[in-house]
Amino acid sequence: MAELISKSEQKRIYKQVEELARELADLSDKDLKKFPGGPVIHEEIIATRGLKGGSRKRQIKYLAKVLRQGPLEEIYLFVTQRKGSSLHAKKQFHAAERIRDTLINEAMEVQQQGFSQRIPFEPNWKSDFIVEILDEYPGMDQDEIRRVIHQYVTTRNKLHYRELFRVIKAAVDMKERLEKAGERTE
Repeated sequence: MAELISKSEQKRIYKQVEELARELADLSDKDLKKFPGGPVIHEEIIATRGLKGGSRKRQIKYLAKVLRQGPLEEIYLFVTQRKGSSLHAKKQFHAAERIRDTLINEAMEVQQQGFSQRIPFEPNWKSDFIVEILDEYPGMDQDEIRRVIHQYVTTRNKLHYRELFRVIKAAVDMKERLEKAGERTE
């Protein structure tokens, strides 16, 4: 099952990129020289500088549109290092929420299908999305993920919902630390 992103979640993602664009528009000349983005983004940042009011807002929205066309990870890290921004942490948090919600929705769908066929919901249901997530975030324990999802789906206890988020967030953070450690050794 592919990760389905709701319209509301897409709007939140667009707002996050818009916040990033707003922070990029405020970069100094010194920071802009070290900026990892391409020349198109560089030009749009410079175009935003002298604007005020509505025209600045429109230009920032356009800059956000240009930013969404490419990978943003390096730009988020740049802004975090230069300005101490919390945008990257927010992005990681929301990614963990999306993964959790997609896993839960998939499990609930499987449970409903089994219920209609009078088959009990078991923790070892077939899930391509769990396999994808485990490939992307190797720090996760598949048995633990399945156990927590099964407990939540069968009881609807929010404790299991939060526990699943903690496990996923820890894996997202671990991947981040491993990537940073890999960059330092290269």
